Amino acid sequence: MSGTAVVLVVLGVLVVAVGGIVVAFNKLRRLDVHADEALAGVDVQLTRRADLIPNVVETVKGYASHERSVLEEVTAARAAVSSAASGRSVADRAAAEGQLDKALVDVLAVAEAYPDLKASTTFLDLQRQLADTEGQLAFARQYYNDAVRQVNTTVATIPWMWIAPAAGVRKREFYEAPAGHEAPPTVSF
Repeated sequence: MSGTAVVLVVLGVLVVAVGGIVVAFNKLRRLDVHADEALAGVDVQLTRRADLIPNVVETVKGYASHERSVLEEVTAARAAVSSAASGRSVADRAAAEGQLDKALVDVLAVAEAYPDLKASTTFLDLQRQLADTEGQLAFARQYYNDAVRQVNTTVATIPWMWIAPAAGVRKREFYEAPAGHEAPPTVSF
């Protein structure tokens, strides 16, 4: 084999190796971006639910204005959701969601005491929208967890585990409901 042939073989091996690293790097980055996108979907649904709740509160307030502590609890829970959505921690999001769930259950418990309110078309429409949002939120959490599973599986296997640190991709935490909040709040009467 001549010197030129050896150089071409070495050069070919280097090109293939660099190409493989670039492909691996890009795959890891795509998975990471996909997981970020999925988490943003959870935030969208949490925000949608948090935005619907003031309408529920206003409707309930017309019937039960003396339930000030319940209504203040909802306001604090909405603020916690907004704050958690601006951060990166999945645990903070789940905790804020749990706080919002509890506040929503309390508001709906107050509504239970007012038959006229439960029969109101406005309240019934809000209740339907909340139920729809709960379904979309459950889907968004599952979609995020599927994306996290892909990232975590990939970064834990060869050869990705060697490239992941250079790509800035690391294992992610799954979205888990806080203790006592494994199921969405009941919004039906």
